[in-house]
Amino acid sequence: MTAKLNLPRVADFLHEVGMLKRTPRTGYQFLGTGSENVAEHSFRTAVIGYILARMAGADREKTVYMCLFHDIHESRVGDMNYVNRLYNKTNDRSALEDALRGTGLEEEVIPLHEELDQNSTLEAGLAEDADQLDLILNLKEQEDLGNRYATKWLEYAWERVKTEHGRKLAGAIFESDHTAWWFESQDKRWWIERKHKK
Repeated sequence: MTAKLNLPRVADFLHEVGMLKRTPRTGYQFLGTGSENVAEHSFRTAVIGYILARMAGADREKTVYMCLFHDIHESRVGDMNYVNRLYNKTNDRSALEDALRGTGLEEEVIPLHEELDQNSTLEAGLAEDADQLDLILNLKEQEDLGNRYATKWLEYAWERVKTEHGRKLAGAIFESDHTAWWFESQDKRWWIERKHKK
């Protein structure tokens, strides 16, 4: 049976989720170009998770939920890049528990966090890959724009993609041009004449 929601606490939680729009992903400090906040990252990660789950014939709903909630704790602990993690530790589980306490969401969200943390199921593996594929998409854009360090980072990000379907999608991303969806899809005359199609 699903726990009843405590709407005043849910409202508090939703305000907290809004902090993710103002929580920067800190790795870009080292890359030197690009930027993203945790909310932006979580959104595309969820879309990628849906696609990977569809490719793998996995539980789409569970995969998307894992992706959607995977960084909620960062509203309290912030985003720790790989250099930060050499020197600092956070208690992500405790932060998530405190964020959810009293909302009625705990019994649904915390098990997803545990499953993802243990990487014990296909869906968890796909969600982990979705997290990395969002980074790969950002790095590919920065590489296309001329950041040679993004190329180095892409090598490491590739190694973190573990599932067969994640690797297939990563391969397509590596071969892509980040502008092709809008620039190359138009009739070339449009860029000169700028007239709407009839």
